[in-house]
Amino acid sequence: DTTHVPVGEDQKQHLELCRDIAQKFNNDFGVEEFFKIPEPLIQKEFSRIMSLKDGTKKMSKSDASDLSRINLTDDKDLIINKIKKSKTDSLPMPSSIEELDKRPEAKNLIGIYASLTNLTLEKAIMEFSGKNFSEFKENLSQVLIENILPISNEIKKLIQEKKYLDEILLEGSSKAENIASKKIKKIHE
Repeated sequence: DTTHVPVGEDQKQHLELCRDIAQKFNNDFGVEEFFKIPEPLIQKEFSRIMSLKDGTKKMSKSDASDLSRINLTDDKDLIINKIKKSKTDSLPMPSSIEELDKRPEAKNLIGIYASLTNLTLEKAIMEFSGKNFSEFKENLSQVLIENILPISNEIKKLIQEKKYLDEILLEGSSKAENIASKKIKKIHE
């Protein structure tokens, strides 16, 4: 019964399927709002993160190269290395949205930076306009480290606490079962 779901642009079709099923059920059984129709929450400025090796391909954990993505478990040195090696072009940083749109790797990196700093693409472009990529990449690395490292450290800590993780999984499973069983009972009725 969620009303909004945060998704990337490439996941919107999955949510559309959920919406279609919910609407069909509600219509078929004459229960106008039995299932809530979830709305996608898609970041307006930058909704798809692309590969660090190819700005025209989606960032994916299934890509063979670990250098194509930032993982939530990456440490500081790995993040710096991946951003240093990320694909760019030989031109200086773009100075307008129009210029950015013609340069997929630059657009991807600036989009990541803008998202993590809560800036618009235009403001992020203005901040680095005309500068070289090495300076920008240093800044991007630091922003990624500030955002990813706490998550990475927590993941590494939790992985060592198997008993605690099992307890959380059991508790979550029980809560989900409780919520779902009530809804299933109403569906059958």
